[in-house]
Amino acid sequence: MSETRIFLLPDLGEGLTEAELVSWHVAVGDTISVDQPIAEVETAKSTVEVPSPYAGIVAELHGQPGETLDVGKPLISVTPVGASEPAEPVTAPTETELGEPVETHPEAEAYREEEKAGSGNVLIGYGTPGGHGVARRTRAPKTSVSVLEPQETKPTDDDLTLLRTRVPGKLGAVISPLVRRMAREHGVDLGELPGSGEGGLIMRRDVEKAIHAPVAEPAKTKPVETRPAETRPVETAGAPEGVDTRTGLPIAARTPVRGVRKAVAANMARSRSEIPEATVWVDVDATALLELREGLKAGGSQVPGLLAFIARFVTAGLKRYPELNTRIETASDGSQEIVSFDGINLGIAAQTDRGLVVPSVRAAEKLTARELDTEIRRLTDVARQGKATPTELGSGTFTLNNYGVFGVDGSAAIINHPEVAILGVGRIIDKPWVVNGELAVRKVTELTLTFDHRVCDGGTAAGFLRFVADAIENPTTLLADL
Repeated sequence: MSETRIFLLPDLGEGLTEAELVSWHVAVGDTISVDQPIAEVETAKSTVEVPSPYAGIVAELHGQPGETLDVGKPLISVTPVGASEPAEPVTAPTETELGEPVETHPEAEAYREEEKAGSGNVLIGYGTPGGHGVARRTRAPKTSVSVLEPQETKPTDDDLTLLRTRVPGKLGAVISPLVRRMAREHGVDLGELPGSGEGGLIMRRDVEKAIHAPVAEPAKTKPVETRPAETRPVETAGAPEGVDTRTGLPIAARTPVRGVRKAVAANMARSRSEIPEATVWVDVDATALLELREGLKAGGSQVPGLLAFIARFVTAGLKRYPELNTRIETASDGSQEIVSFDGINLGIAAQTDRGLVVPSVRAAEKLTARELDTEIRRLTDVARQGKATPTELGSGTFTLNNYGVFGVDGSAAIINHPEVAILGVGRIIDKPWVVNGELAVRKVTELTLTFDHRVCDGGTAAGFLRFVADAIENPTTLLADL
């Protein structure tokens, strides 16, 4: 009797708990090999191919293109060629949340059992454990003890990283998918639930406590009689299908918010709700910078793009004003810390067919303008192809946004949480400008800096903005390393 192996959707890393199935590369009945790409999935970070850890014949495909699959759920079933062993239960490493003891409640036992059978698969795109493509299996020991009996385990830091995920919308806490499901099925509002774990992490015990908390008796009031004709369903009943009840207009389409758009929406909403932002801006005469580039072109050398020059000025400015290259962290007791970094990962906002993404140039402060130009072009290209890695998309410390390419002068941009500042560059156009007391036509652009007022005051923000503006107006002072 052949043994069918079920491959679960692997942990995608970076707190991602779901992925949209884009396409299958195999069909039922196909013979596949270890590490052969079997499907393409799209996450909130990028589009990746999923390799199979098993060789054999495809027995079943668990999902249709366009369907959203949860991490740890079946992706594909494979029957090994020539397998004859009886089927045995397959379990993956036990996943837990934190090392603290968890109180036992009968209603939560189902979740614990499911958690013990969760995915232990490797990060997609990086092969299988040990590079051999062999799935690790846990066989029942030759005793009367079942492998599903509770075991005392202490998770590692890597386990905690893989288990944590951010909830879109207003929730700033970090919780596991199983805790979210437990709360949903028991009607617990996670938005109002304080977390007892590290950094405000909402844990299973918090949900269990809410489930078993006594319900307060409502105040006794005289019941209000209502007639069925006065209820909301009667007001909207009979509305034509496909017509919006509020506006009365036909609904042209419904587009699910998912993938990159979902991640961007959640991040922008969180940024607006958590960060007390302020914006400063200045018009800049970029004539000298444009003339410098034209001179370099005339010399026959490879010339960086304007954005690379500005990126070079930004990294120099952040060295002088490091408060803008930080992050705010909030502890479980509500106290906050400003985290500074020894280095700059410069995010470059890039518009793609999948939405706005921000890949980052790592250690940007060590690169020349030419090196920055090469890396910016590479990152923009992989981002537009949907091939940027989670690390490239999630490690920035400051963002540079060139919205001038869209033909606009300025914008009060939203900070890319958890960063604390973003610099926008508008289009460069001819404008009247006073030079040495005389009116002239110059190439002018607008710089806009939006910053988190918790990390610095207006003086620091204005100092940084003026530094970058002066560098654009007098570029040779900072470009000796070209």
